[in-house]
Amino acid sequence: MVGVLVDACGWVALIEADLNIDSAMIGVLGEFELKVIESVKKEIERLPLKKRKLSLQLLEKKCDIIPDIKNMRYTDDMLIRISTEKSWPVLTVDKELKERLMISGGAYIEVTSRRTLRLID
Repeated sequence: MVGVLVDACGWVALIEADLNIDSAMIGVLGEFELKVIESVKKEIERLPLKKRKLSLQLLEKKCDIIPDIKNMRYTDDMLIRISTEKSWPVLTVDKELKERLMISGGAYIEVTSRRTLRLID
């Protein structure tokens, strides 16, 4: 079973694309578990109410929440470290994060303009 780290912008893009999360992820990875670090959950909690309500309900239902890495301040740095250490892709649409993941040997899953998921590793 593959872990998938969730980034806030990737989560919002997934929700807005109106994809069935389970079937879309299974089509890309097979069996998976969604993981969200505490700082990403906090970012989603700060979204405007309309986006936040559905996003948080689904996030708490679908994702295992894992603690932030001690002594690290930046969410993207934590996502990259966890991704490379555990070989988990990151669900994101953040261009800079995707570039940093590729440089670090990580992988990512993006929501495409055709409302599908694509794994880049």
